[in-house]
Amino acid sequence: MSNLIGCLKDSVVASTSSLFSHGPTALEHTLDHLGDPGLLGPDSVSWRVIGDAAAFVGGIRALVVQTAHPEVVAGVEDHSRYRDDPFGRLNRTSVYVTETTYGSIAEVEAAVAAVRTAHRPVRGRSERDRPYSAGQPEMAAWVHNVLTDSFLAAYQAYGPHRLTTTEADRFVSEQARIGALLDASPLPETADELSHWIAQNPALAGSEAQANALRFLQDPPLPIGVKLGYRPLFNAAVPTIQPAVRDLIGLQPARGSEQFGQATVRALRWALGSSPSWHLALVRSAAPVPPGLFRQPLPDRAETSRRPTAGAEHVRNDAGR
Repeated sequence: MSNLIGCLKDSVVASTSSLFSHGPTALEHTLDHLGDPGLLGPDSVSWRVIGDAAAFVGGIRALVVQTAHPEVVAGVEDHSRYRDDPFGRLNRTSVYVTETTYGSIAEVEAAVAAVRTAHRPVRGRSERDRPYSAGQPEMAAWVHNVLTDSFLAAYQAYGPHRLTTTEADRFVSEQARIGALLDASPLPETADELSHWIAQNPALAGSEAQANALRFLQDPPLPIGVKLGYRPLFNAAVPTIQPAVRDLIGLQPARGSEQFGQATVRALRWALGSSPSWHLALVRSAAPVPPGLFRQPLPDRAETSRRPTAGAEHVRNDAGR
C-alpha cells in the first residue's frame, strides 16, 4: 500500500510540475546569499500564500483575467510565442513571482531587471487603435494587480484556511512593494480596493486577441497526462473571478468546479507539500522551518546549510516527508 501511495504521489508531482518546467529554474543560486531575508521576509503573508498549492490555481487565473485588457493582451498576441511554447509564459511568470517573493535582495533586483529588459521592445497598437507599451505604469499595474488579486482569490477559495481581513490587506500591501519596483501605478493597498479596481477598470473590453488567448488557455496543446492535471485547475480558477470580468471574458463556472477544485488542490498539497522555494528561502534566511509543511527534498547544498554551526539553533529537517 505504501508503494502504491508513493507512486500516486510521484504521478501527481510529475504531471503538475511539468506545467512549470519550460524555462529557467527559480532561486538556483539563492544559497549564495545566506542570511538575506529578501524583500518581504519569513514573517510575511506572501510567503504563506504563494507557497501553498492553491497558487497553481492563482497563476492560471491571472493569465485568464489579464486577457480582459485589450492593450495588455495585444502585447501578448503580438510579441509572445505562447502558441509555440504553450506554458513558457506561465513558467516565466512563476519564476518572476518566486524570485521577487522568496529571493534574496540581489535575486529580486535581477528578476525586476530581467522583466524590464524583456518588456522594452513590447510596444505597438491594439485592435482599438490605442498605443501600448509594456513599460507603461498602467499596463504594468494591470499585470501586477491581477497577479496579486489572483493569488489572493485562489488562496481564499482553496487554501488551507481563509486569511483574515488584516492578513489579506497585508498580502496586498506586501505585493504592492514588488509592483512599485516596476513603476506600476496605481497599486491598491487593501484587498477590497484591489478587487474593486480590477472589476471596475474602465480600460477593459473584449477583443479578438482576448478570444484567441482564452481559447488557448481553455484547451492548450498539452500531452493528455498533463492536460488531466491542468483542466481542473483551470475550472477551479473560473468561479474565483469577479462576475463583471467573467462576463466580459465570456466564462461561466462549470458545475461542481469549486468542489472539484478543492479536492484537486488538497491532493496537490498532500503530494507536493508547500513550495520548495519557500523552504529554500527559510533555510537561506536562517528562519525556523515549520514542521510538516514540506514534502520535496532540498538540494544537497541546502541540507548542508541547515546543519547547525557553533551556537546556532538546530532547525528541524522536514524535507522529503
